[in-house]
Amino acid sequence: MKRIVILSALFCCSSVASAQQTPPLEPKKDALAAQSSAAASEEARMKTLEDQVRTLAEQVNLLRGELKAMRDARSVEPRSEEPILLTASHVMPGILAPSAPAVPASPEPAKPQATQTQVFGGASSNAKLLNPDISLIGDFIGAAGRNTVSPSPSLEMHESEVGLQAIIDPYARADAFISFGETGVSVEEAYVTFTSLPAGLLLKVGKMRADFGKVNTIHNHALSFIDRPLVTNNLVGGEDGIDDAGFSLSRFLPAPKGWFLEGTAQVFRGDSDELFKAARRQDVSVVGHLRAYRDLSESTNLDLGVSYARGHNNAGVGTIFDPSRFLTNLYSVDATLRWKPLRRAIYHSFLFRNEFFWSARDQVSPADFFQTQHAFGFYSDAEYRANRRWTIGGRFDRSGHATNANLTDTGFSAILTYWPSEFSQIRGQYRFGHLADPVTTNYSNANEFLFQFLFVMGAHGAHPF
Repeated sequence: MKRIVILSALFCCSSVASAQQTPPLEPKKDALAAQSSAAASEEARMKTLEDQVRTLAEQVNLLRGELKAMRDARSVEPRSEEPILLTASHVMPGILAPSAPAVPASPEPAKPQATQTQVFGGASSNAKLLNPDISLIGDFIGAAGRNTVSPSPSLEMHESEVGLQAIIDPYARADAFISFGETGVSVEEAYVTFTSLPAGLLLKVGKMRADFGKVNTIHNHALSFIDRPLVTNNLVGGEDGIDDAGFSLSRFLPAPKGWFLEGTAQVFRGDSDELFKAARRQDVSVVGHLRAYRDLSESTNLDLGVSYARGHNNAGVGTIFDPSRFLTNLYSVDATLRWKPLRRAIYHSFLFRNEFFWSARDQVSPADFFQTQHAFGFYSDAEYRANRRWTIGGRFDRSGHATNANLTDTGFSAILTYWPSEFSQIRGQYRFGHLADPVTTNYSNANEFLFQFLFVMGAHGAHPF
């Protein structure tokens, strides 16, 4: 009995010891499964990468073939200037010569190019990036009918305007407009604009149209009518208006909620056609303009402006009076109402504009004494765009003469414009005028039909509206 008990105890002890030495089976199975899963995942990932590399290599080979075909075509038909061509090895050099030998190449592996990339055109090609935007606008005008006071030619290439515009650097841009007409060549505008001045200031330096009213700032090709209003010819210096060399400083001003307010101050040399004449360096002319703008609704806005200009004239030259005493003061008020729905802006729009001018010009009277002539003039213009191609409009004019306020011209026009595209216009205008001859002071009626062909070539930047 004792022997049986002793044997049983020894058996139990050996079983416990063997249980402590032998690791559990379940954890070992889990570790093996995890190792197998990790290996399979790594293999799948490697296979995916190999597929992606193979696909990229095939795409690069195709690109190389296309580039080679382009070079062959250019060599057959040489040009004066060619762009720089890059081989595919420069684009993705690591794809053409994979370091892993296990990755299969395309069916027809291409050898990496050891030659230098070919360059066609050289520096002249890169110079294109520094060229300004260049444009040409042609303005052809014809006239028929009767006008004995201010007749115009039956046919004329009224103006060919070349525009050069470019951004000089992050702080300035330049604009130049050269006008080629039948009477010669002139610089209509050429100025540099500094856009990064402190205090929100904007500075322009050069020759420019003065910021006086609305129509004075608009180039001929951007007008909605063929001729200039009578008040422009009688009071504001003719077709060119106030256009002189100088500088302009403008700034946004604090304004009530919902209003946009801008103030502009300009100083010019003092020579603007027959309006201003500077006999001395100090005879500069000045222009001031205050503009207020407000959106009345999503499609309607109101634009208001007040302007002032002052300069010397030549009325005192050759008289007993001091020529420096003779000045011309101009005042202007303008109002523009625009309706242009955002969703159908190219099909329908309406513009209604009015400008009023007052002139105070010092001169010598026929009785040889000093006097100031006070003249008033205005025009009212309406324009409706009926659809994408057709625009109809009308204008009423009334203006006194700057040198003789007792003479008053009156006229009206009906305008029809057809737009073949955004780069050309065909316009017809019937114009009636009851005009005074400044020499004889006699009145006569003018009945005329004007027609105009406008075309645009190149990139011509939009003018301020």
